[in-house]
Amino acid sequence: MAAFEPVLTKHIYESGSETMDHYLARGGYGTAREWIGKEPAEIQKIVNDSGLRGRGGAGFPTGRKWSLLARGTDKPVYLAVNGDESEPGTFKDRYLLERDPHQVLEGIILTSYAIGSHHAFLYMRGEFIKGYEMMRHALEDAKKKGYIGSNIFGKGYDLKVTLVRGAGAYICGEETGMLTSIEGNRGYPKVKPPFPAVAGLFGCPTIINNVETICDVVHVVKNGAAWHRQWGTEQSPGFKLFCVSGHVNKPGLQEVPLGTPLTEVIANAGGVLPGKKIKAVIPGGSSTPLLTGDKIEKANMDYESIAALGSFLGSGAITVLGDDVDMVRSVFNLMRFYHHESCGQCTPCREGTGWLEKLVHRVYAGHAQKSDLDLINDVCNNMRGRTICALSDAAVMPMTSYLKEFRAEFEARIPT
Repeated sequence: MAAFEPVLTKHIYESGSETMDHYLARGGYGTAREWIGKEPAEIQKIVNDSGLRGRGGAGFPTGRKWSLLARGTDKPVYLAVNGDESEPGTFKDRYLLERDPHQVLEGIILTSYAIGSHHAFLYMRGEFIKGYEMMRHALEDAKKKGYIGSNIFGKGYDLKVTLVRGAGAYICGEETGMLTSIEGNRGYPKVKPPFPAVAGLFGCPTIINNVETICDVVHVVKNGAAWHRQWGTEQSPGFKLFCVSGHVNKPGLQEVPLGTPLTEVIANAGGVLPGKKIKAVIPGGSSTPLLTGDKIEKANMDYESIAALGSFLGSGAITVLGDDVDMVRSVFNLMRFYHHESCGQCTPCREGTGWLEKLVHRVYAGHAQKSDLDLINDVCNNMRGRTICALSDAAVMPMTSYLKEFRAEFEARIPT
């Protein structure tokens, strides 16, 4: 395996990395220029053979997702790029949008061409004001160069790219909630099936990819499937962006091969703050179960390894919790967040997240009874797997994990 050097983030800390001139000077748009006009199926094959998996959280194979697109209809095909990065602790896509917007656009061009789409939508979190401005300027410059629009690169392919800003709703990071928002409606998730690849945006076949995934496409197509597979594991090939925060000396963004030990990622972040020990680690965003004890030592940051330990790689947001963290207060903050962000469409989620916030606050305030801990589990059991989207489960997984791993801290707050 070749020594790994950053790929997606190689240039993001350089002055002017967001400009067209900087991107062109490092060969930008060269891959799109080369491949537009060739058989789209060739691009699909490279991506499929590379084993690239979606970087939004689910880790579904990108090439397989593209292959599920409904064909032979008289409806247009859309690409929807999910930049509604709202998972607490996650900030990787924001860096790409703000500091390398042309990389994002080149990925959009290649992906749109590969799936036969002539209209792509980039949906960004409403709070990403700088990211939106960087993308808007990049899109204007790309249009002036003839890289976006009619007959791009003079090869007879037309592509329109529309930027859409959300309004700060976490639920719009869910793929069908995002589509509903793009359509101009309240961001309610939709029942599946039908899946977006069959009936998505405006009822048309739609492929949804995350910003990081879209950027990966540029380099996979440029360098080939074997190049991508030289890093990572058999089932989780390639590299990934990880957002490291919490009680570490150097929180920030890391790009490392999948399968890298969690302890190495933490060491790359300067290790744990002086005088602290690790109490727990959130491995993939606030909705993933905690890793504690020897699981932290065993954890490798790939999809299968983290799943084998009872959690998920998710969005790659790693939060390190020191030994002085109040776990009741910590999970209360999460339950308050999920209650606030529930769209209210499904009763188990709307009512359940509210009850979890109330019950955990009751424990935190010292007003709970021991039976309330069993009630928390009962509420979780009535929420899990009973809603249109996964937000309900996103609240349940950390709640049950915190209570299981640190039940003594909950019990210690109950008056005797």
